[in-house]
Amino acid sequence: MTAPGAGRAHVAQRPIWLCRACGAEWPCLTARSLLPIDYYADPLALRVHLATLLQDAVEDLRRLNPEPGPDLARMYARFLGWIEPRRRIIRARRLRQLHGI
Repeated sequence: MTAPGAGRAHVAQRPIWLCRACGAEWPCLTARSLLPIDYYADPLALRVHLATLLQDAVEDLRRLNPEPGPDLARMYARFLGWIEPRRRIIRARRLRQLHGI
């Protein structure tokens, strides 16, 4: 049996910002594992990319539910608070190569 979402990209479904593959809040755990690998050569670009998406998500979610709107501290933690230092990115890249992901 195939795991739910297997073979599907773990990308955001806008404007609700849930993962298209697994239905979790985006970035989901899989996206959080893969994004640092995709940006291992330029971790700053990952932060800029996620900061841009954070702004888009806040705007989208505020349009869907203006009062009270999204919790900004929680949104920051969701989009940027999980990013770890470069050594963690390098370790994730090695694991990906080891497992052929």
